[in-house]
Amino acid sequence: MDDDGRYRDGRSDFVRGAKDIAKVAKKQVGKKMGRGADKVADEYTKRSYKRFEEEDDDDDDDYGGGAPSGGGGDGGYYRNDSRANDDEGHSDSTEGHDEDDEIYEGEYQGIPRADSGKAGGADRAADAQARQFRDLAACEAERRKDQDELAQQYEAILQECGHGKFQWTLYFVLGLALMADGVEIFVVGFVLPSAEKDMCLSEPNKGMLGLIVYLGMMVGAFVWGGLADRIGRRQTLLISLSINSVFAFFSSFVQGYVSFLFCRLASGVGIGGSIPIVFSYYSEFLAQEKRGEHLSWLCMFWMIGGIYASAMAWAIIPHYGWSFQMGSAYQFHSWRVFVLVCALPSVAAISALTTMPESPRFYLENGKHDEAWMILKQVHDTNMRAKGYPERVFSVTTIKTVKQMDDLVTLGDGAAWHQKWRIKLTTLFHQVWHNFQAVFSPEYRRTTYMMMAVWFSMSFSYYGLTVWFPDMIKYLQKQEYASRTKFFAKEKVEHVTFNFTLENQVHRQGEYFNDKFMNLKMRSMVFEDSLFEECYFEDITSSNTFFKNCTFIATLFYNTDLFKYRLVNSKLINSTFVHNKEGCLLSDVSDENNAYMVYFVSFLGTLAVLPGNIVSALLMDKIGRLRMLAGSSVISCVSCFFLSFGNSESAMIALLCLFGGISIASWNALDVLTVELYPSDKRTTAFGFLNALCKLAAVLGISIFTSFVGITKAVPILFASGALAAGSFLALKLPETRGQVLK
Repeated sequence: MDDDGRYRDGRSDFVRGAKDIAKVAKKQVGKKMGRGADKVADEYTKRSYKRFEEEDDDDDDDYGGGAPSGGGGDGGYYRNDSRANDDEGHSDSTEGHDEDDEIYEGEYQGIPRADSGKAGGADRAADAQARQFRDLAACEAERRKDQDELAQQYEAILQECGHGKFQWTLYFVLGLALMADGVEIFVVGFVLPSAEKDMCLSEPNKGMLGLIVYLGMMVGAFVWGGLADRIGRRQTLLISLSINSVFAFFSSFVQGYVSFLFCRLASGVGIGGSIPIVFSYYSEFLAQEKRGEHLSWLCMFWMIGGIYASAMAWAIIPHYGWSFQMGSAYQFHSWRVFVLVCALPSVAAISALTTMPESPRFYLENGKHDEAWMILKQVHDTNMRAKGYPERVFSVTTIKTVKQMDDLVTLGDGAAWHQKWRIKLTTLFHQVWHNFQAVFSPEYRRTTYMMMAVWFSMSFSYYGLTVWFPDMIKYLQKQEYASRTKFFAKEKVEHVTFNFTLENQVHRQGEYFNDKFMNLKMRSMVFEDSLFEECYFEDITSSNTFFKNCTFIATLFYNTDLFKYRLVNSKLINSTFVHNKEGCLLSDVSDENNAYMVYFVSFLGTLAVLPGNIVSALLMDKIGRLRMLAGSSVISCVSCFFLSFGNSESAMIALLCLFGGISIASWNALDVLTVELYPSDKRTTAFGFLNALCKLAAVLGISIFTSFVGITKAVPILFASGALAAGSFLALKLPETRGQVLK
């Protein structure tokens, strides 16, 4: 090749390298170099292309900034590299440094020349930068090749290991973790009617308490999903479940609203990692022909979690005798027992998970061959013994591992512990963030955006409607209850003792003289423009009771909960309150029927997804993920229009069961599709991000849909059907993953 051709080729290589380094390798070689990459590359190509041709082969091996390790060896980017070549005019240890480089002790710096000022520095910077680019590009190409080879070999190994006792054991262990996630969704909703009176919650506080679990799960899904790709599926799941268990336990004992809110938030953060890790973890033990079906069977544990929560709430919360208190400062009522019981699935999952191994696919992606081989041998031997073939030998001797590209930074034995931890955490953060950015790389960008739209539309409609249904049922119950209200006007009552329950009545312009209201309960009572003279109220327990524009003359209130906020625009003349009941009281017996109805409706709604789970599991590998997802979404969209006929409590319950049973197939297909669309080193990161987006959509859907309760049904119907229609259309644009090996 002549000089001109060599110049053109060298210059184009350096320009391309500089442009890519400015975007990609800036984190590896420093921001200063990245900012001047184009200029440095152009300067270098004009001055040094001849030296580049001569030194190219030797320096590629000596340069310490781009020698990644493979198969678990010592690789990465070294500081104070001892492999410098002392015979050259500059050492490899100094290459890649900018104008602020320090001179390492003992290094030979060469004899400065008259023309070696800025041009020499630019030459060294561009030389290092170009080599950095070549090393990164070569490593990335080699890494992708390794991943492709590993995917094929790993599928063959899983075929040899078979599907048997080991996978079923892991199925039940991970099912407990998924069950804990299902329980977490229902806990706050079930305890809110009791907790709101126990903690004197206002309407805004109740709304925040209802949404806080979704916000916590949103954060947890993103954080734990990213960490699981870096430190392991099993270890991350153990940490997340432990956080969930600890704060769920504390939340059953704390008394204040703020502390309870914080504990439920932290509990949600912990359980947020369950879904993205569980599905990714289990998929890496499943062969291609079993993956879709058995991941769908795993989804049934989310339904079991909902059934468990409904049954425990039904059995525990209405029993107000299951409580104790120490004065008025500390109260432990039955709903706190329910919160404690709901932490048991998470505790059980932690105990069972300690007996299971890490994902061998994760080990192979991180260059840990021996650890992965031992686990796969364990899977093989466990399944073969259970099938009656203990003599069969695991024939695999060598498994492909993926070339590593992580930085290796050591501080030495003399560094303080906090410095080591700071470096470790900082490095881990950059690795997780870089992995998250890779989900939006050109290779996966279109898939990620499409999956974001599908996840958002599904979650917005599903969670919005599933919360809107119970609120509509409560609204219909209130309407029916209000229709039975009794009205009394201008009544005069004298010298009468009321010692029986007063309920659902409105008294207007009444006159009460020397009457006694003793040992009774007032439920949904309203007194308007009435006069109470020389009356006596003793031991009164009230709910939804108000005195509006009333006058009290010489009246005594003893041991009642008729606080002054119940006296709206009323006058007190020579009247006294003595020994008022302290704190907020639990709902009285009249609410038991409503409580049972809420638990029963949730139980039916959760149980209704069983047929959808079975159908999706049996057909997932037969008709494909996309057809399952799009078909279920279309049918769910059509079912939304039947909501306009839900004018009674029983009709709304039936429609809730119908919608839940149909839409669950979409969720199962979406979970399987998410697992299979992304490679193993990005799987939980992508799944965690999409699941976090799902919880954000849930918050928006719940907030928007519930705001129309009692106003109109048209808007929720249009929102839900429109979102589902859009989701089903976009789902068809995604690639089908049925029959493919796990990337």
